[in-house]
Amino acid sequence: MKTKSVLELTDVKTIAAAAEAEAVKNQWAVSIAIVDDGGHLLWLQRLDGAAAISAQIAPAKAHTAALGRRESKVYEDVINGGRMSFLSAPALQGMLEGGVPILRDGQCIGAVGVSGVKSNEDAQIARAGIAALG
Repeated sequence: MKTKSVLELTDVKTIAAAAEAEAVKNQWAVSIAIVDDGGHLLWLQRLDGAAAISAQIAPAKAHTAALGRRESKVYEDVINGGRMSFLSAPALQGMLEGGVPILRDGQCIGAVGVSGVKSNEDAQIARAGIAALG
């Protein structure tokens, strides 16, 4: 049996604060979602001015990244590459760039999803949050 790290509330708060700081620094109005390894929502934050729909999209991106154990952009690229049937994949709803898995010791322990600005900027915010864990 393997031992696996898990996100604790202090980790989630650290990620959220760093992601928020990156968004505020760039004056980006976004929603930030953090999920555990099963895609269950641990944190949702909608910054002032963020579109209401971003509070639905961010958790979906995080969920997809956690379950797939890879960035949600991978799925976007597959679909954009012509494999439209991938849209029917079960339980994957946020197949847009901006969902980034949190990996520790080769295991996915959760993910961050961001929505509200350009997709690459969403991913930038997510990565900044994860980087704060060290």
